[in-house]
Amino acid sequence: MTVDPGLIEAGNRAVASGEAESLSGWVSAALSDRVQRDRKLESLRIAIADYEAEYGEITAAELAAQRRADREDAVVVRGRGPGASSATRKAGRVKSA
Repeated sequence: MTVDPGLIEAGNRAVASGEAESLSGWVSAALSDRVQRDRKLESLRIAIADYEAEYGEITAAELAAQRRADREDAVVVRGRGPGASSATRKAGRVKSA
């Protein structure tokens, strides 16, 4: 088996930092993660095929409409402290009487 030297370095760093017990354990964990990911993707492919068989093909227009709806419904959380909403931060600046 041939492995990219950069991956071997990453594995050795994981071992050195205590994130992995051994290089072979790190490789095994990565392969296991890949198998799980591939199984989930296959399940998703099957679910989509079943849906399309029953309701028809999902069109590019439907995907674009869903992306727009998702963006409109999204809540932006960047730039806020842990657990603090902008209203909470503003309320903290007001002096109490």
